[in-house]
Amino acid sequence: MAGNDATRSWWGWGTLDGALDPHETQSLVQRVSGMLPDTDLTAHEPPIPAADVLPAVRVEPPASLADLCSTDPVDRAGHTHGKAYRDVVRNLRGDLAHAPDVVVRPRTERDVVDVLDWCSGAGVAVVPYGGGSSVVGGVEARLDGDYAGAVSLDVTAMDQVLEVDRTSRAARIQAGVLGPHLEDQLRPYALTLRHFPQSFEFSTLGGWLATRAGGHFATLHTHIDDLTESLRVVSPCGVGESRRLPGSGAGPSPDRMFLGSEGTLGVITEAWMRLQERPRWRAGASVHFDDWDDAVTATRVVAQSGLHPANCRLLDPAEAYLNAGAAVGGGVLVLGFESADHPVDSALARAVEICRDHGGVPAAPADGATAGDEPSAARDASASTWRSSFLRMPYQRDALAQRSVIAETFETATTWAAFPALHAAITAAATEAIREVCGVGVVTCRFTHVYPDGPAPYYGVYAGGRWDSLVAQWDEVKAAVSEAIIGHGGTITHHHAVGRDHRPWYDEQRPTPFAAALAAAKRTLDPAGILNPGVLL
Repeated sequence: MAGNDATRSWWGWGTLDGALDPHETQSLVQRVSGMLPDTDLTAHEPPIPAADVLPAVRVEPPASLADLCSTDPVDRAGHTHGKAYRDVVRNLRGDLAHAPDVVVRPRTERDVVDVLDWCSGAGVAVVPYGGGSSVVGGVEARLDGDYAGAVSLDVTAMDQVLEVDRTSRAARIQAGVLGPHLEDQLRPYALTLRHFPQSFEFSTLGGWLATRAGGHFATLHTHIDDLTESLRVVSPCGVGESRRLPGSGAGPSPDRMFLGSEGTLGVITEAWMRLQERPRWRAGASVHFDDWDDAVTATRVVAQSGLHPANCRLLDPAEAYLNAGAAVGGGVLVLGFESADHPVDSALARAVEICRDHGGVPAAPADGATAGDEPSAARDASASTWRSSFLRMPYQRDALAQRSVIAETFETATTWAAFPALHAAITAAATEAIREVCGVGVVTCRFTHVYPDGPAPYYGVYAGGRWDSLVAQWDEVKAAVSEAIIGHGGTITHHHAVGRDHRPWYDEQRPTPFAAALAAAKRTLDPAGILNPGVLL
């Protein structure tokens, strides 16, 4: 299965055989050298993890857990960081100071209970780990407090669909299942979870739930929250399971406590998830605009129309040019519709009509069915190019990091009314920070999700860096844009989670009484404070 540990890259994204081939690398380097002509693009190869470059192992698991545990250097190195730009750079530089002492792979819920019992008694921190695709420091044992050691609790051995309720269209699923394996198990029932984040191939159901992940789809049920029927969670104070219900007004939702809790309150072991029929009808188109404001307005009107496109992704001119090969003055709006029940051509036609009303010009006629289970995009060249680039972006990012290029993203969400001021502030902050720390660079923007009341803009930064200070340079840019986001009423994260990297701004965003209630829940559920210390609290 793609994404398994046998082929995973320990230092970067995905699999070893999925990395850029020589032709892709040459093409990427040529494009970047034209955009950042003074950057030293010398490639740096990752080190080979060995015991003498990792911190010494500080703890010894009890004999009853020994067969679940690994202290192999490559295993420990691969579980040290997530997959953010700063993580990849630190791996490339051999900075593994926060490596876990032991990687533990429970096979059953009982194993999870036993691990938490051991660690609570021994003062060992536990960092829950699924696919390891966190981009916010969420799986890193960068600990607040005095701990005897740290365990990376890798739940990917718990990866089965245990039960399917075809009548209610729901399934009971173990939290460690990776996206492709989950869909493979649902396919015989002609059902799908329909949750496709960019990390789909290398992330788990438990990770999606713990981080309140957003999928690829732009509208309606794209957040994992909307697809969750009930959760089963192991905490140091016991095992809890919520009742399966389509809805309930019985007090605050127990599921909402653990959705987005990022492993600080408990370890999600199972969930009943709402499923859908697999789509049969798809249609898509992309629309070019000469003016950015007109493109934003058209996107807003489509989002407020009740048409509910599966894809409604607006690319600004820089994003459209760099990653879709489209030279436009205002942007490209990629539209896609799908249904398991009825044709969707009329919905697409109405969305295109809305775009025409705001100066949009379709790049190609609406195209019908596309292959596969993923959402459709238009079949014109720009949309197809962007989709291919989207799937390869993480591998491209790794190749750029090896060549001292800062290539990273950040995202937020805001209301339509507040977007123009927020966008201007973010762009100005990013541009100025890049100028100060790098000299030259490019900032891009796209909408990943849209709601009737606002968009979720997603920004890209490409700048020439210095090999010896890449992390510090990116951190300066990240701090500047984060201050702009919080200062102008945006959220510090729309779907990337909080982790350790977003903590300072999350502390500003959340209400003080809620922070106190969250801390009280932490003390109750995790009295020894061993679960993912430093995340959220």
